[in-house]
Amino acid sequence: MKKNAVVINPKDSVATALQPLKAGEIASMFIGDENLTITLRDDIPYGHKFAIKAVALHGEVYKYGESIGRATKSIQTGDYVHVHNVESERGRGDWQ
Repeated sequence: MKKNAVVINPKDSVATALQPLKAGEIASMFIGDENLTITLRDDIPYGHKFAIKAVALHGEVYKYGESIGRATKSIQTGDYVHVHNVESERGRGDWQ
């Protein structure tokens, strides 16, 4: 299966789509030497993120091995990850 998403760090909870992907489609990527496939639950635009593991409400979302924000609702594996379910921690004083 051709790789259609990228994960930078094994700590990441999201992958980035290398092309537009459709709900129900299989996303394929490598995490180190391991090939991972995930069935997508939502359409994912090119360059956007989707969950490669579940993230609980208020759980940290990781990309590039760094926290990029917290989940504003529970996120399931294969869900589109964007402003509708993640809030950035940058510039906020109330997330400690």
